[in-house]
Amino acid sequence: MKGFGTRSLVTPPRASQANAFCERVIETRRRGCLDNVIVLEHLQAERILREYVRYFQGRPRRGLRMQAPVGGRWLPPAGPVAAKAVRGQPVLGGLRHEYSVAA
Repeated sequence: MKGFGTRSLVTPPRASQANAFCERVIETRRRGCLDNVIVLEHLQAERILREYVRYFQGRPRRGLRMQAPVGGRWLPPAGPVAAKAVRGQPVLGGLRHEYSVAA
């Protein structure tokens, strides 16, 4: 985990919330990525997780009341977009896709 820029913390005894955040991160990465890939060696796992983290961090998200965050990079199109104008880029060998509107 040190290669990802993280550090270990000891969970306080009888503090159920302290471990919840870590469990959520691990579950998200396991379900979204590692459950769908056969990993043969640790270097492959590191490469896959790095690419998944880059993909996951770059996705647009919704904030309070399903509104886009203030100052967000991503804005919805002004009007309807034709299906031909949407382009998909495979990520993680086609496990996930990033979509964009063609210019």
